[in-house]
Amino acid sequence: MVREARRRAGLTQDELARRVGTTQSAIARIERGRTAPSLERLRELVRACGLDLELRLVPLDDSDWSVALTNLELSVDERVRQHQAVLRFARAGRGGSPSGPPGRGRTRARG
Repeated sequence: MVREARRRAGLTQDELARRVGTTQSAIARIERGRTAPSLERLRELVRACGLDLELRLVPLDDSDWSVALTNLELSVDERVRQHQAVLRFARAGRGGSPSGPPGRGRTRARG
């Protein structure tokens, strides 16, 4: 979060550090995950970048995890067939164009 906020603001680690009264190395440690700042410190760092950190509770959605676990139960061949079926379905939804949206040429794989 800190790295993203800093980059969006166009700041260097040193510039952000000066804004919040710390060192560049402290910012680097936070950005690398070597130090876990408190929520208040994180909010302070993000605000120093001219952004705000919005926290909210949302319903848990673990559907991706469920799909992943289900896929792990399939053999490699079954996964390939399932992927091919999804591709056929997606292409049919685009009018059957194998190359994607109109206006884009089809590229050939070079082997």
